[in-house]
Amino acid sequence: MAVDRLQGLLSRFSVSARLFHSGPLCGITDFAENGQGQLHLVRRGPLEVHHAGEVVHVTEPSLLFYPRPLAHRFVSDAQVGADMACANLAFGGAVSVSVGGGATHPIARSLPRFVCLPLAELPGAASVLEVLFDEAFAQRCGRQILLDRLFDAVLVLLLRHLLDSGHLTDGPLAGLGHPQLAKAIVAMHDEPTTAWTLESLATRAGMSRSRFAEVFAQVVGETPAAYLAQYRMTLAQQALLRGDGLERVAQLVGYGSGPALSRAFTANFGFSPSEWRRKIALNHQATLRSARKNVV
Repeated sequence: MAVDRLQGLLSRFSVSARLFHSGPLCGITDFAENGQGQLHLVRRGPLEVHHAGEVVHVTEPSLLFYPRPLAHRFVSDAQVGADMACANLAFGGAVSVSVGGGATHPIARSLPRFVCLPLAELPGAASVLEVLFDEAFAQRCGRQILLDRLFDAVLVLLLRHLLDSGHLTDGPLAGLGHPQLAKAIVAMHDEPTTAWTLESLATRAGMSRSRFAEVFAQVVGETPAAYLAQYRMTLAQQALLRGDGLERVAQLVGYGSGPALSRAFTANFGFSPSEWRRKIALNHQATLRSARKNVV
């Protein structure tokens, strides 16, 4: 049976989209960093895309994908404009790294900062895009929720394409695109509490220990042990924010006891789990106060 390389990640770390614009964009349109990624679908151009000193010319219907916040500018004809459908992206289940550093969304951190792909090159998307554009440029009941779900579908199709096409050359998603490494990485995602060893992971991948360790480091960019530890820390963050107790979190992420998890967590983030949770709560309160001031 084929291994589903995305299911384990997406079941724990959701990716969702919310439409914020549909229609023509004329002249110069700036998008500031807003703490979210963005997905833009160009139905009709042409369009110039500017970001971080780079200029991309879009001359055919295309997808513009920013998985992480990045300020960018679109330039189109001032009169005719470019027909666009645009959505903000929420990578759920992971925690902002403003406190302590370390874990982020495993998918978001694995992707390039920008992807430009002609829509004709996205396999299986034609019918989804047809409905999406039809809804985006009309005004019907239930439009917002339907478009959000259609954008979600496009996003999953894009992730699948990036895995299968070889566009990703390093990082965890590149590992999931490797026919042998994927088996071991999926096993870690699906069974994080298992006491994985280099030998048992190599066996899952159908490789020798030495070859597995070498290829994993080359493709993913870190050792299997480091990747598993980081993945477990991200799961621990999730559980702590849900309010789970330390012993319960330790059981969920594969540590033998609460103290063992606390030591690993502190080494990774520079704070104990309780200190980290308090700092996250304080940061959240500060963000809410700032948002209220901006509204006033």
